[in-house]
Amino acid sequence: MTDQPDDAPEAVPANETPAQKALRLKQAKIAAKPQPPRGGKFQREQAARIAAGKSKPWMTR
Repeated sequence: MTDQPDDAPEAVPANETPAQKALRLKQAKIAAKPQPPRGGKFQREQAARIAAGKSKPWMTR
């Protein structure tokens, strides 16, 4: 048996600098946040190759 709990994070290098630790923790926090669902109007327009200006009718003359 090991001394670490089952839900322990991946192995931390012994020579990790404080900046590397902060970056690793920040990336873990960002990855743990719930992400918005993929898709939506923007992605549909890009997939259909609709010109960017079509979604902004006030930009036309």
